Amino acid sequence: MPFVVRGLGPARFGVLALAWVVLSYFGVFDLGLGRATTRFVAEALGQGRPERVPSLAWSAMLMQLGLGLAGGLVLAALAPVLVGHVLKVPPELAKETRAAISLLALAVPAVLVAGSLRGVLEAAQRFDLVNAVKAPFGAANFLIPLLGVVRGWGLPGIVALLVAARVAALGFLLLCCLTVFPGLRRRPTFARADARALFGFGGWITVSSVLSPILVYLDRFVLGAVVSLAAVAYYSAPYEMVTRLWMLPASLATTLFPAFSALSGQERPARQQAVAAQSLKYLLVVLGPVVALVAASARDLLHLWLGPDFAQYGTAVVQIIAVGVLVNSLAQVPYALVQADGRPDLTAKFHLAELVPHIVLSWVLVTALGVPGAAVAWTLRVTVDAALLFVAARRVSGLPLSSLLGARMSRTVGLLAAFSLIAVATNRLVAHRGERLLLLTAGFVATTAALWRWSLDSDDRSRFARLVGGAVVG
Repeated sequence: MPFVVRGLGPARFGVLALAWVVLSYFGVFDLGLGRATTRFVAEALGQGRPERVPSLAWSAMLMQLGLGLAGGLVLAALAPVLVGHVLKVPPELAKETRAAISLLALAVPAVLVAGSLRGVLEAAQRFDLVNAVKAPFGAANFLIPLLGVVRGWGLPGIVALLVAARVAALGFLLLCCLTVFPGLRRRPTFARADARALFGFGGWITVSSVLSPILVYLDRFVLGAVVSLAAVAYYSAPYEMVTRLWMLPASLATTLFPAFSALSGQERPARQQAVAAQSLKYLLVVLGPVVALVAASARDLLHLWLGPDFAQYGTAVVQIIAVGVLVNSLAQVPYALVQADGRPDLTAKFHLAELVPHIVLSWVLVTALGVPGAAVAWTLRVTVDAALLFVAARRVSGLPLSSLLGARMSRTVGLLAAFSLIAVATNRLVAHRGERLLLLTAGFVATTAALWRWSLDSDDRSRFARLVGGAVVG
């Protein structure tokens, strides 16, 4: 990255950064059709009706193609306006930037159609194929600009190759889908009934996709308006640090959604409930000790990473947000379950209902507490959201809330609470940073061992052993 920045210069690199946004995040505007494809294809497979897959997949892809072409035309038409009036482009870069934006317009259909193809593979639980395509082409996003700088290409050349990489990724995803589902080799068909079902489901997903970033990032704008831009920095950096822990629950939710959808198609609610309860236990066992360790070590980690100022103002942020991250991670299970059972409207309505109260609460708490107030508002919002999701999962899918209160779950909560109390005492009583971190790490190891022994049964331990063994062999 530093080499690319120096080679292109700040202005050209800014245009490249905008290109990355279009290539990486334009899929948000697919009207939820990618997730809808996963849901309905998985349901068809769960019902033992693989013959429905070609109709669903091609209907989704053709709709995505239409949306992509329309979006690409709009982006191409806006290129002169963006360069001349919206973006502050230096005059000497105007021609390059217009060409780069016009080239990006060609990538929009590929980005959207790829979303449906990924949805088809995820519905079949073929995450190996998804990642076999995603990983190298994701790396190409950064390697291609590096190659362009070395070879002395201009922005249009670099963007053209980035677009070509996206089209190539689309081709590989299509090849994977044709391999997994040979029925897709037949002539593409568009079924209006399937299109209506996909569009109806995807519409509610779109509502959540639009509102979620607002709910996540609103507190930063409130901090900037009420306190200062420096306060935004003291909040954002610790927030980004601790929310990296979302990688695990997000990955789990991605696999649970098609699994729940398939089980819904098989009308096996008992199996759904068992998988959901098991997932909640695994999340708490794996993520709980890590969250507790991060919260306990927050001041020392921030001091070592960003310096004393961030340690002073950001410690409380990490500790408060860490609680919210754990709660929100557990909520990924009922979120996937409710949507898989055909009720994406509920998750969207929850987000709509939370928006105005969150704005008011954020403003009040930031005014009263400053930087920690934003963390409190965010954590309260995700806690309310989690409570609503668990209630919805109980009513829609029959997920028994008693599954959260079983004997082993109680042991897990007790062990995590004990580790948290020990961590608080360690922070108060041990003055030397090195000794403090060493004791906290020892407590983390001991807690993990205790969770392995008392929170997991023999079947759980066998699953984890096979998982780790498979990863090592792989």
